[in-house]
Amino acid sequence: MVLCTLSSVLGTRSALRLAASENNKAQSTKYRALLIDVMSFLNNLIKDPKYQSTEPRKPEEVTDPDVIISPDTRRENRMPPGQSRTKKWPVLDAHGTPDVDLATWSFAVDGLVEHPQEWSLDEFMQLPAVRVYADFHCVTRWSRLDNLWGGVPTQELAKIVGIKPEAKFVLAFGYDHGWTTNVPIEYFLNEDSLFAWSHDGAPIPPEHGGPVRLIIPQLYAWKSAKWVKGVRFLEDDQAGFWEEGGYHMRGVPWGPGDGERFRWS
Repeated sequence: MVLCTLSSVLGTRSALRLAASENNKAQSTKYRALLIDVMSFLNNLIKDPKYQSTEPRKPEEVTDPDVIISPDTRRENRMPPGQSRTKKWPVLDAHGTPDVDLATWSFAVDGLVEHPQEWSLDEFMQLPAVRVYADFHCVTRWSRLDNLWGGVPTQELAKIVGIKPEAKFVLAFGYDHGWTTNVPIEYFLNEDSLFAWSHDGAPIPPEHGGPVRLIIPQLYAWKSAKWVKGVRFLEDDQAGFWEEGGYHMRGVPWGPGDGERFRWS
C-alpha cells in the first residue's frame, strides 16, 4: 500500500513538473511572438516615410517665398480644442480605397458656373499649380502639423469656370461609391485651398486620396475629399455623406467650445 501511494505521489509530481515545463514553454513562445510584433511595429514606424521624426516647422521657417502659408499655422497654439498631435498620417475613410483607373480618370466642374469643364488627369496636371504649407485636423481628434501640399488652387478653377453670383456652396464628389461632402464657398475659395496631387514633395498615395484630393486646411479634414472627381456649385447647402450622419455642415476646428464636429456642436 505504501509503495503504491509513494509511486502515485512521485507520478503526480512528475506530471506537475512536466505541465509546468510545458506552460513555461508556452509563455516563452507567447513572449517571443509579442516581442516580434513590437519589433515589427517599431521597424514599420521607422520606415514609414510619412512619420515625422522632428518637431513641426514654424511658418517663418518656410523660406520659399512661393509657398502659400495657411493662416491657422500662424496661431500661437496651432492645436485646435480637443485635438492632439500625431507624428504619423493615419488612414481613415468611409468605404476603403477605391480602384481608380488613372487612364480614365476625369474631373468635372458644373452647377452654377458660366463654363462647365471636364479634364483628364494629364490635362488637370497641366493647370497652374501652387504649394501650400498647412496643418491637417481630423475630426477624430488627431492633428498632423507641418504639411506641404502641391496642386491646383481652387481659385484657379473658379477663374476658369466663372462662378455665378448666386453660388454659395460647393458639393465635392469622390470616386469612393458616390461619397460627397459640402463646403461653404468662402472656405472653398480661401487662398490655401487646393486640389492636391502631392504631399511633402511626393505624389499622394492611393490610401491618402491620390491621385488628387481636395484640401481645405481651415476646416476639419473630412471636408478635404479624398479621390475627388468633381465639384458642383450650388445656391443652397446640401449635406454630404458624413453630414447626413450628423457631422457639422461647416466643420471649423476653431469653432465654439470643442469645435464644429457635429450638428449639435
